[in-house]
Amino acid sequence: MQSRDDHNRYRHMAWHRARSGAAALVGAIALAATLSAARAQDAAPVIGTATLPRDLSPWGMFLSADPVVKAVLIGLAFASVLTWTVWLAKTIEILLAKRRVGAALRILAAVRSTSEGMERLAKKPGEVGEFLAAAATELQLSAGSLERDGIKERIASRLERIEAARGRRILRGTGVLATIGATAPFVGLFGTVWGIMNSFIGISKSHVTNLAVVAPGIAEALLATAFGLAAAIPAVVIYNVFARSIAGYRAQLGDSSAEVLRLVSRDLDRRGALRKPIAAE
Repeated sequence: MQSRDDHNRYRHMAWHRARSGAAALVGAIALAATLSAARAQDAAPVIGTATLPRDLSPWGMFLSADPVVKAVLIGLAFASVLTWTVWLAKTIEILLAKRRVGAALRILAAVRSTSEGMERLAKKPGEVGEFLAAAATELQLSAGSLERDGIKERIASRLERIEAARGRRILRGTGVLATIGATAPFVGLFGTVWGIMNSFIGISKSHVTNLAVVAPGIAEALLATAFGLAAAIPAVVIYNVFARSIAGYRAQLGDSSAEVLRLVSRDLDRRGALRKPIAAE
């Protein structure tokens, strides 16, 4: 009886030991699995941070971009600065020119002769003053001529040349806007194509097709297109605004030229009226 009880006691103790060993084995396996998962999670961000740029802002993408893409972005930024510089300078120039011609035209409409007009505009040099000076010079050179139509044609030719020269002068700088507006999108597209090509080359070398790895390079490439549009759109809009303003300025020059021709016609009529009594005598 005692031997049977001892045998049962030994069996019970062995069962408890086996159960404890199995629990310890399961715990060890679970601990190993937890540690392995933790190591994998710790390793994943390290790979990501080694592959991806941490700063995906425009400045961060510029710093991590390819040298060719950087050159494109710098060129487009310079073009944008040039566009706004031309806008400021030409806006002031056109505004002052239109005000100057408008004020002179109002004075010119109130005078009765070219000499009076030159006296009134002596302290206000400008386009209308050049018109009057050219007309007075031609009248002096043609003092002995009796051909009124020939004198008018020569004065009109002088005024036309002055008007064309002033038109060319006011157009200076607007060609830059046209060039930027036409070429900036294509320059930005070149930077985009170059950046995407480099991204695909990197994919082929690393054999990694994960979007998180490819996206930063593509974003840097598309930044060039954004810069190209940012440089081109204001240039085109400003160029169109300047074209309308310059057309208005040229119309003012045409009105001034016509007013000077009217004054010349009056002077010739007076000169002819004075010659008739002399010829009669």
